[in-house]
Order: sequence, then C-alpha cells, then structure tokens
Amino acid sequence: MPVSAAQAQKTESPPDLEDPRCFFNRELSWLRFNSKVLEEALDQSKPLLERVNFLSIFFSNLDEFFMIRVSGLRRQLNAGVFRTPPDGMTPAEQLKAIRERLLPVLEESQACWHEDISKKLRQSGVQLLAYSKLKSRQKKVLRRRFEKEIFPVLTPLAFDPSHPFPHISNLSLNLAVVVRDPRHGERFARLKVPQTLPRLLHIPGEEGEDYRKLGLSGQDSDVLVWLEEVVIANLDLLFPGLEVTAAYPFRVTRDADVEIEEDEASDLLSAMTEVVGLRHFGSAVRLEIDAQMPEEYRDLIIQNVDVEPYQVYEMRSPIGLAQLSELGGLERPDLRYPRFQPALPTSLASEESIFATLRRRRNVLLYHPYDSFVPVVTFLRQAAHDPKVLAIKQTLYRAGTNSPIVEALMEARQNGIQVSALVELKARFDEENNIGWAQALERAGVHVAYGLLGLKTHAKMCLVVRREGEGIRCYVHLSTGNYNPITARIYTDIGLFTCQPGIAADVSDLFNALTGYSAKSQYRKLLVAPGRMREQMLARIDREIEAHRKQGDGHLAFKMNALVDKQCIQALYRASQAGVRVELQVRGICCLRPGIAGLSDNISVTSVVGRFLEHSRIYYFRNGGDEEILVGSADLMPRNLDHRVESLFPIEDRQLLRSIRDDILFLHLKDNAKARRLRPDGTHERLFPSKGQPVVDSQLQLLDAEGSWRIRDYRPHKEAG
Repeated sequence: MPVSAAQAQKTESPPDLEDPRCFFNRELSWLRFNSKVLEEALDQSKPLLERVNFLSIFFSNLDEFFMIRVSGLRRQLNAGVFRTPPDGMTPAEQLKAIRERLLPVLEESQACWHEDISKKLRQSGVQLLAYSKLKSRQKKVLRRRFEKEIFPVLTPLAFDPSHPFPHISNLSLNLAVVVRDPRHGERFARLKVPQTLPRLLHIPGEEGEDYRKLGLSGQDSDVLVWLEEVVIANLDLLFPGLEVTAAYPFRVTRDADVEIEEDEASDLLSAMTEVVGLRHFGSAVRLEIDAQMPEEYRDLIIQNVDVEPYQVYEMRSPIGLAQLSELGGLERPDLRYPRFQPALPTSLASEESIFATLRRRRNVLLYHPYDSFVPVVTFLRQAAHDPKVLAIKQTLYRAGTNSPIVEALMEARQNGIQVSALVELKARFDEENNIGWAQALERAGVHVAYGLLGLKTHAKMCLVVRREGEGIRCYVHLSTGNYNPITARIYTDIGLFTCQPGIAADVSDLFNALTGYSAKSQYRKLLVAPGRMREQMLARIDREIEAHRKQGDGHLAFKMNALVDKQCIQALYRASQAGVRVELQVRGICCLRPGIAGLSDNISVTSVVGRFLEHSRIYYFRNGGDEEILVGSADLMPRNLDHRVESLFPIEDRQLLRSIRDDILFLHLKDNAKARRLRPDGTHERLFPSKGQPVVDSQLQLLDAEGSWRIRDYRPHKEAG
C-alpha cells in the first residue's frame, strides 16, 4: 500500500516541537477570538439589543487590546528588547500583522452598525437619529439642554503659537474644531466631549411641557442622539463672533499597562492609587480619526499626538462604539434574550444552615449562571452572624461595586469575628474599585493584605473557621470565577462548597502563605502556582501517555480561557503523537495548532461564544479509568503559571466528578450550535449538526434544565486527608 507524504513524515521523524511553525501567535489568535464576538453581533437570529451588546463588547475588547497588548509590543520595539514568542514573530512583524488583520474586520464591524443594526433599531422603534434628522422643535429643546447642562462643562482649548497642543487623555472623545476669525483667519481648537455625561442623549430634553407638546413620554423615550452631534450643532455658543467651519471627532488610545516597582513602594495602596491616575498620560498607541477629516488637520493631530502612520485608523463616525452599551438601559424586553431565573439547589433551599448542610453532604457544587450566586453570599452572611465562627479569610480580585461579599466581611468584623481579606490591587481596570474596598475594609478593622511581592493573587477562595462540639472545623468555597454577583449572571463558573479536611488544610496553608511568609510548594490536594502547578500538570499529561500505551483509551479534555504556555502545548503534542485523544475547548487565545499530521492530528480545538461568557477552567484526565478532574482559576498561560497565585482543586466526590464530566464538560464539547472548530491554518469554522444529528446548544440546554443537570442527592464519600 502506498504511503502518503504525511504518513512518511509521521513514521520517519516526528516534527521538531521547537519549530515556530508549531505555534500560533498569541496576538493574532486574540484577534480571531474577537472576530468571533463580532460574528455574534452579525448573527441575525439574535435579539437586536443583544447584537448591540456584542458589538459594544467587540469594540471594548479592542480598546483594551491596544492599551495592553499593542502597547507592550510598542515598548519592546522602542527599547530594542525582543522577547520572541514561540511562534518566532518579532514585535515589528506582530504590529504589522495586527494592522493587516484588523483593517478588514474594522470595516465589517462599522458596516454591521451603519448598514445593519442601526437600521433595524429604527425599524423596532429605537430611534438613534442623526442630529440633521431632528425636527426644529426637537433641536430647540436640545439647545436649551445644551445651554443648561452641557455648555458649563465644556472647555475649548486653542492651538496656536501662544497655546501649546493640549494633552489628549486616554479614550476621551474629542472634536477638532476649525473656526474662521475675521481678523486672524483660520484657527484650530480642540474640544473634549465630556465623559461625565451620557454619550446617548434622550430626545428632546427634560422639560415636561416640551415632551407633552412633542407627544413623547419623557426620559424613557427610545429616541436618542449622539452627544457629540449636539455639541457640534451648538459650537456657535462656544466660539461667539467666529464662524465654525468644521468639527471632526477623533480619539487617542494610550498605553494603560501601569507598572509599579513593588519592592520600592513603601505603601502599595498609596502607590497604586497614584499609578492608576497615570493611565491617561501613557504614550499614544492608536489614533482614531473621522474618515472625513481633511489631510491638513489629520497631519496636525498625528504630529502633536506623536504617532506613526500605521497607528492611525480612519473610522466612520460615531467613533468609540463601545459606548453602545448605554443602550442596555432601554426597557425593551422584546429585543433581549428571555429572562431566566438561576436555580437554587434543593440542598441549599431549606432553612438549614449551609454549615449543617456541608457537614451532612460534604460537598455542594454550583454552576453559575445556571445556579444562583445567592448561596455564596448567604454562606458569608451566615458566617458573619454565627457566634461559633472564629475567623473568615477571603480573596477579592474583581468584587465589583456595591459588593454584598465585602459588606458581609465588614459585618463579620463588627460582630467580633477575625476577618482577613486579600485584596488584589493590581486587578487590571478594577484597581480603583479594589482600592476603595481595601480602604473601607481597613476602616472596618479587617486585616487587609495585598498578596505576594511581584505576583497577582488570582485564586478564588473563601475559608470559614468554626468552633464545633468536636473541635475546629473549616468550611471552604473555591471557584473558577470572581466573588461578584453581577458577573455571576453572565459568566459561566464553577463553585464548590466543601468541608473536606485535606482541601480545607491546603486553603488555610495557602492563605497563611499569602499573608505571611512561606516557602511551601507541596500541598495535599491543591495544585498551586507559581509553585509546582506547571510541573504537576505536565506530569499528569505524561501519566496519560503512559496509561494509553499500556491499555489504550487515553483521553484528555480541557476547558479553559486561554492556552499559551509553550511547555504545556508541547506536552499536548506529545500526547497526540502517542495516540491520546485530546479535546480542548479554549474560549479565547489558543497558540496550539490542531490537526497537523504527525504533530496534533489527535487534537481538536473548539470554542463556544454565546449568551454567557465561558469562564470555567476544567481539566479532565481519564487516567486509565481512575478519572481525575481539576477545576480552578488557572489557564495554561505563563502569566497564570509563573506570575499569579492560582489554585486548581480536585473533584474527589465521584458523583460530582461524573456530573461535571458529563453534564458540563462533555456537553460543551458536543456543542454544534454555538461552537467553532479551530483549523490548522488558524481560521475557525462554525459547527453545525450533521444530517440526523440533534442540535446541541450547550448553554441553552443548561438554561432549559433549570438546575436539573446537578446531582441533587448523593451520599457523602470517605476521603483520605
């Protein structure tokens, strides 16, 4: 039988796992992920305001990508320090490829708004009108509103020999205003559109009589106009005696990846408070300008903002469509997903305390958002008011605003309980929230710590220490997601309540390491980064290879947010070469190339982008039939394994393990409605059911199950430890 070239390569010599062609570039992989978000905005089957939301997320993601990832490449380029990634691309090559990949996607995203969504919104009664389309009466009302509410906060800044070019703050929307002075000729001014006002203004104003005369109902009217268009239409009030000849929107994105020398900071809280304010002053990494702006004004801005031509992006106004998120405030349930009520496990629905439930059941699993986040808050509130509770320890990464978790911690301290909170001040773009919570907790008498020097604490843990008849017992909540009730309704995350002694002892040791000093690297149950997590994950992959060689049926199934770590990717390649079936579901960045003959032909990679953001990390090892599942906060990325405090915890209850395996992990892997498959060339293909195959929409199926996926009644198991 003739042997194909691919087979010959496979049998003669395996591919070199150091070859850059074995890896996708991280930044380009991220752009492909964001394109999947745009695909959701383009999906005609989605409710209209949900499509708006996906489009807003697409642009918001892009803003952060430039502020963090592109700025990092620019810093490397300017410093001449090239940290070549596994794919071998230099910073200059990456910056060039990013622009080439992005330009057609930006065209598609703008067409999505202008030619599709905005028109369908008008057809549905949401009138987001151009100022020129307003009636004269509406314009008069808006002019009065401009005079009362907008004019007082505007500050035009001239640019001429006596006025230097003003600083353009990060992501602020600005107008390049051209005026004609009868004495001095043409002049240029910059006007910042106030960020303290809504970007979308309801029409016609706030005066009740005007609403009544226009037949409108008031502020709840679904008739809106862009703030900058109202400002442009009333510029004559800002430049009296001058002729306003033109005004063009533009926006600057700056390097926002703030860094702090922690070992030189005497007070990390004060240092972070100061550094966060510097985000508006980082170097410019992107300039977005209105496509109608003439070249002379464009060149003027480019020169003074100090950007290169490749950093300039021509956009159709409105610029900054991330703020379409403001349409989320419209009361139009007919244009949204149907409402759903998260389920409450029967074991937690009784009047029995959570502590009594856990003593009886040992473990309770929650899968958000299908399961309610309320039990997590209840757990802390019960602990805060329980006279038998001696101490509470809690990590906080992105707690959000108005946090009931933080409130419960402060109540516990007021009730005389010893409370320790590890607040991660360096959680990107949540620094200000976390600084505020840290200060509030300290004022309440909570012991606030900020983790280990040079590391972000990303592990999600809560420990309650309780005095009981037989002595001290520890209760633990571990999670893949943040202690945030808002994101718990839109992110998919697994949470585990347990009082297993081995896990509780590990969590206690890890908290002590974070708040004190410790060289501990070996834990009883947990895998902990930056200690031995990578080593232990690689050992488990090698174990799977050996088990497959002995008896076949090797199977690895990982679900995560990102796969970037070179050593982990190489280990998965070795598993594929040994014949192990490797199923990966990676929501975002994936640097592994699947489906390459002799390298990764036993690896499949899918991703699910749908109503909820897939955020869980689940690692399944068949292990010769003695199956193991690890769940936790860590993705397989160098930043998680080397630069963050992370934890993965085992699911030792066999019934819970089967539930996670079959009803969560394998269900998502079977998705053929919202899943895309990653091809060897880096593109994605949408999956559809084959003829006669049922449609599997994993998120919809879990919503329809209303919690019935969960093993409700299972016997406690005996555990060593």
